Amino acid sequence: MKDDHSLHESLRRNVRELCGRFPDPYWRDLESRREYPEEFVRTLTTAGYLASLIPEQYGGAGLGITEAALILEEINRSGANGAACHAQMYIMATLLRHGSEDQKQKYLPSIASGDLRLQAFGITEPTAGSDTTQLTTTAVRKGDRYLVNGQKVFISRAQHSDLLLLLVRTTPIEEVKKRSDGLSVLLVDLRESIGRGITIRPIRTMMNHATTELFIENLEVPAGNLVGAEGRGFTYILDGLNAERILIAAECVGDGRWFVDRSTRYANSRVVFGRPIGQNQGVQFPIAAVHIRIEAADLMRARAAALFDANQPCGPEANMAKYLAAEASWEAANVAIQTFGGYGFAEEYDIERKFRETRLYQVAPVSTNLILSYVAERVLGLPRSY
Repeated sequence: MKDDHSLHESLRRNVRELCGRFPDPYWRDLESRREYPEEFVRTLTTAGYLASLIPEQYGGAGLGITEAALILEEINRSGANGAACHAQMYIMATLLRHGSEDQKQKYLPSIASGDLRLQAFGITEPTAGSDTTQLTTTAVRKGDRYLVNGQKVFISRAQHSDLLLLLVRTTPIEEVKKRSDGLSVLLVDLRESIGRGITIRPIRTMMNHATTELFIENLEVPAGNLVGAEGRGFTYILDGLNAERILIAAECVGDGRWFVDRSTRYANSRVVFGRPIGQNQGVQFPIAAVHIRIEAADLMRARAAALFDANQPCGPEANMAKYLAAEASWEAANVAIQTFGGYGFAEEYDIERKFRETRLYQVAPVSTNLILSYVAERVLGLPRSY
């Protein structure tokens, strides 16, 4: 336990030091130009942090989800945005758990070194939304290749990724017993596919999030790029969701602590009516309340991560951690706006930027409503609502 504590403190300290090289003006400038934080991502990659979950035999650090969560928490707590690169950490897990040894040897060392970026996942579609089993992007086997046609939307970082994990339907839904059957995962080389079957169109969103939609027309993918078994893709996707939710929860905790830090400092320094505004209970109580909520969310995040690292079932804990952390960070964002007043809306204070960034996690990568449905059905035994 002492060794783990020492490792974690060292990890936090080192990530904090690295992020200190990218202060608020760096992110503010990128925001104004809607540009990707290339230098920041490259620095994280060189330091090895984005390869934390890749086993040592493939060139990674071989750390657990607990350590990966601490890295992302500290990134967001610094005022940075881990969403620019967090998928480089966990998307490879589908390949690691279900890919062939040849695939792992071919790709994982280069992903670990940063020579290859795998940080785009093609799942969501315009009509299917959260109902993944209803996706209509198809892949038809033609000899030694798949011919892929369809459309994906809200795909993050596709323009900043070399590889894409693409979820497709290989067996028509009317031909399967369960609607979740017949889905497969293909590893697509974007360097060869853009302009040759894939067209990428950026989607401008309320935050600088490198969001795109993909138009796929007669894209040829080698059959050797099938990950795992054909038709089992849905289970592979589910397999990685707990990790994603734990890591996003950690980012929300980082955001929440950033908001509390900024609110506390401002409330101590801002003087109105001859006294610091933090002396007023109407100001200090909301800050204290969100601090409590963030700390509680962090405990659930830590519990979920510990279960995950022990290879124990952790679906309820991972979902609840994401829910609690997303709710807490959003409330902390609102408290920060209220504490700063008019200055909270000014770009130079960075509150409005982080306010927009943390709002995303009420919706993605899984809606808080779907988490409530999951807990109601799977934990409490209530009837399925959808």
